[in-house]
Amino acid sequence: MTVAAIAAVVGIWILPQKLAYRKAKFTRYPEFGISIPENYSIHGIDVSKYQSTIAWDEVKAMKVKNIRLGFAFIKATEGIGNTDPRFKRNWKKLKETGICRGAYHFFIASKDGKMQAENFIDKVELEPGDLPPVLDIEQLNGTGSAQLRKEAKRWLETAEAYYGVKPIIYTNVDFYNRHLGSEFDGYPLWVAHYYQPEQPRISRGWIFWQHSDQGRVNGISHAVDFNVFNGDSMNFKLLLVR
Repeated sequence: MTVAAIAAVVGIWILPQKLAYRKAKFTRYPEFGISIPENYSIHGIDVSKYQSTIAWDEVKAMKVKNIRLGFAFIKATEGIGNTDPRFKRNWKKLKETGICRGAYHFFIASKDGKMQAENFIDKVELEPGDLPPVLDIEQLNGTGSAQLRKEAKRWLETAEAYYGVKPIIYTNVDFYNRHLGSEFDGYPLWVAHYYQPEQPRISRGWIFWQHSDQGRVNGISHAVDFNVFNGDSMNFKLLLVR
């Protein structure tokens, strides 16, 4: 057998192995693997580089009972100069699959809020039908609450001026009560409070609730955060960028 013939045979054997590997990588699950608050009509997830490469067509096609995933927030940026390495692909694929998309910035309280907003603005082009920008605030990073609030406001004001829409704040119940509070009550809230049966325990209004970090979704090989929207399809549509 010639060298060319041997190479062809080897190539024929290797190619199916590669395809099988790629296909097996995207596990399918019989259900979401968590308790779902079924009294909400709009469900979604949020992801970052930690979910690795995602098969978004598999995500869109998954249906358990009457629940499909209608939106996804993806990490875009962090601090002044960092970009999530999966952002560009996730952002593009979400648009192609038709899942409503949103982008968030992971806030570093010890760094300049305006410069962090400019990092986000440089990477994220919002289009009609996208969700508003999100500021993810979870840590003090060695600063005090007053400094955090000052820089967070600078981010929020810069982003709102650029995009023409009020940004959403993401945080957990305890962090909001301790470090943000009434000064930020005018912003839409996406709140994390896990393993609650019906709703997060927070006194102010909220629009998204992250209720679990252990969900399973077709096309994603790692655990995923699950969320619900606090409203119907008309309320959801009114939230989107125009």
